[in-house]
Amino acid sequence: MVAWLFLHILGFGLWLGGGIALLLNGLAADKEGRPALELILRLQSGIARIVVAPGALLTTLSGLMLTFGNIHSPTMGNPWMAAMQGLGILAALLTLSISVPAAARLARLDPMGQHAAFVDRLRSRQRLVGLVSLAMGLVALLGGAMYRYGGGGGGGG
Repeated sequence: MVAWLFLHILGFGLWLGGGIALLLNGLAADKEGRPALELILRLQSGIARIVVAPGALLTTLSGLMLTFGNIHSPTMGNPWMAAMQGLGILAALLTLSISVPAAARLARLDPMGQHAAFVDRLRSRQRLVGLVSLAMGLVALLGGAMYRYGGGGGGGG
């Protein structure tokens, strides 16, 4: 169980850390000119594929293993645990099905050519989904902390 918990925390750090890096990178990209956007989009794609996606997968898979290992525990009915699990899975689905593929697609498009308007729309969509996913991940993190350190409702200590 300790190994799964370590992998869960490691994955969460990669996932949310990479998500924050993408967010800050995107904000910095808005201050750069259009010619720099191609490099920025390639960098974002690398962060999404190498850090965010593996972190989301590792967090989700290790979380499932932790859940299956504690399925008969009375603490499984804790609302903070349920919030962490539900929001974590939803955030992972958004990340893996929308954000990461959008980052990969943006890296292949020319932001100054005929696809410039599409690049802008896709960046806006990716930013919105990334913010929602990041917010869900942070609330899931809060749920895990509240479950562990005083959330009440049969908390696990």
